[in-house]
Amino acid sequence: MQAKQYQKLLHDLCQNLQEGVHIVNSEGVSIVYNDAMAALEQLNREEDKSTLARTLKYRAETKSSARTFLNKNGKEISTVNSTIPVFDYDGKLLAAVEVAKDITEIKTLSNTILEMQATSASTRSNAGAKIKNYLFSDIVGRSKNFTDALQKAVKAAAGSVSVLIYGETGTGKELFAQSIHFAGDRKAQPFLAQNCAALPESLLEGLLFGTVKGGFTGALDRQGLFEQADGGTILLDEISAMPYNLQSKLLRVLQEKYIRRIGGTKDIPVDVRVIATLNEEPQKLIESGRLRKDLYYRLKIIEILIPPLRERPDDIIFLAETFLDKYNKKFDRQIWMLSDEAKCKLLSYDFPGNVRELENIIMSAAALSGAEHVLSAGALDIPEKSQETGVSCGECGDTQGVSLDEYIRAAEKKIIKKALASNGGNISKAANSLGIQRQTLQYKLKKYGRSV
Repeated sequence: MQAKQYQKLLHDLCQNLQEGVHIVNSEGVSIVYNDAMAALEQLNREEDKSTLARTLKYRAETKSSARTFLNKNGKEISTVNSTIPVFDYDGKLLAAVEVAKDITEIKTLSNTILEMQATSASTRSNAGAKIKNYLFSDIVGRSKNFTDALQKAVKAAAGSVSVLIYGETGTGKELFAQSIHFAGDRKAQPFLAQNCAALPESLLEGLLFGTVKGGFTGALDRQGLFEQADGGTILLDEISAMPYNLQSKLLRVLQEKYIRRIGGTKDIPVDVRVIATLNEEPQKLIESGRLRKDLYYRLKIIEILIPPLRERPDDIIFLAETFLDKYNKKFDRQIWMLSDEAKCKLLSYDFPGNVRELENIIMSAAALSGAEHVLSAGALDIPEKSQETGVSCGECGDTQGVSLDEYIRAAEKKIIKKALASNGGNISKAANSLGIQRQTLQYKLKKYGRSV
């Protein structure tokens, strides 16, 4: 393929990108300038050329540089630009490439969030907010591995040290975080939450630490979430999604107890308790370079693991009945119970979406129900085939040639077996985790001949 063909191919590819792309050769002559970049910059090409010229001169890349300017219509445009030099195999400079992502709407949204957070904090301190705050009493579960995590969270509420909560999506990490805050000494102070995966680095940094007017084009004097949460708690959800460089700045804030706004020179002391969450195993995140090891150890002064629902089979029916009662009231239904087949169907599913998925399943079933008083298996919108982590269809879920008593017995044996395993074979502890008397568990073990 000839050089002109390569250039034509590159041009056509860049025209189909949503991001703006500007490429110049080693002499600074434009070879690609796609429509997205033209639409973004319009009258701003001189600034773009100067950025590319600096890259050609110093042979250094610039990553995630925030830029704000006015286009020819007077509209303020915000972009995040990255500029990189391109070399051949011999180290000869061939070109410079600049890629710009339009973040105007995201920046507007982040400013709106900051204003709403500030207004909310003011409302709480002056008049009290009418916002649903979750407490430990809102969190239900009977299995030992779950109640252990809950008891640890209750103890954590008494202090002000950092807390790291690890659990899969849908396990209730924010419920735990809010409960810790509202059960502690900071409960009258702000509780603010930010998902670290929701914004690019340049906006997330400003959102967290604030900005100073003149610090960069378009910047205003604005408090960040850390200042707004002073005296209270900030929840950093999906902390591993925070860009690596920004994680180091957060680490300094945790260590030094002060922040510096973007573009500012003044150190501002803050007293904020940080609760962070992860939905993947910390060690895997550290090994893959998505989570700083030093930040992880700084956050995990108290570490809470919320077990997935598939590891809490004895909670599934209990939670389902709790949600059924909740949505009976909400939808004005009279569903008294789950059918045995419905229970078996729930027990044979592994719930990849955890408690949130279970609640949605029950909510949907209740909303679509009529005047029936028993919720049938057919009303549950879940796959018919069970997963390996649930009770297999051969044990419970398949009704073909199996009596109701047989697959209810199979489900019960499965639950008892897991309870015993998670409690090291201790009958008293297993009975407690199941919410039954020790004598009852002994009777069932005798009934099944310890075949569990």
